[in-house]
Amino acid sequence: MMPSAAIAAPGLGSKVYGATIEPGETELELRYGRLTGGDQAGEDALVFEAAHHFANIYAALLAEFEREPHGDRKLSAIAGEAILPLGQIAGIDTALYGEYEAVIDGPDAIEAKLLLQKRAGQWDSRLNLIAGYALSVGGPVEFGYAASTDVEIAEEVRVGVAAFGGLGSSRNFSARGDHYAGPVVKTAIEHLAGGELEIEAGYLFAIGRARDEADGQLRLLLEFAKHF
Repeated sequence: MMPSAAIAAPGLGSKVYGATIEPGETELELRYGRLTGGDQAGEDALVFEAAHHFANIYAALLAEFEREPHGDRKLSAIAGEAILPLGQIAGIDTALYGEYEAVIDGPDAIEAKLLLQKRAGQWDSRLNLIAGYALSVGGPVEFGYAASTDVEIAEEVRVGVAAFGGLGSSRNFSARGDHYAGPVVKTAIEHLAGGELEIEAGYLFAIGRARDEADGQLRLLLEFAKHF
């Protein structure tokens, strides 16, 4: 589990980042995740993001909201993030990601990711290797991952799988943590208000220790992108 106020379960309100940018493009994004089944059924995360692709870097501001089961939704953190593409290494697009998260009721946190992306024909595969650290706590660095692969089966329709999970910490590196994985479907509506709306929906099944708290999680991502 990463040290984030809003994202309690791996993947809840998160996404798998690509390793390339589109200079001049501006994005508005909404991400929503909700746990189903188990003791934590109804817990959700809602993230609003505004980003711009500059010539050599991607920069974004995020507002994260969370809701505990049977509770009220509340603002839990505001964050800034950046992606620096490194180009192709051994045929794989590679980038570095950094985030600073100002947490409302808890220690601030920093997070770094190594972003890897491979596109071959109609296939798009991505892997994010994650390291997060809660400031002013003195605890270990927490590790995790996010991964996806999908293929275009029709014009503007892609299907695939996504997975999120924890890999322990700098004190105890282990794959015996919370994991969620399942199918996703992606589509896009072009020429909408001069831009493009991308839609991703899916359901991730709880794996490993995650089954102690939930059966899975529903996911919905909406991203509007436009060159201004």
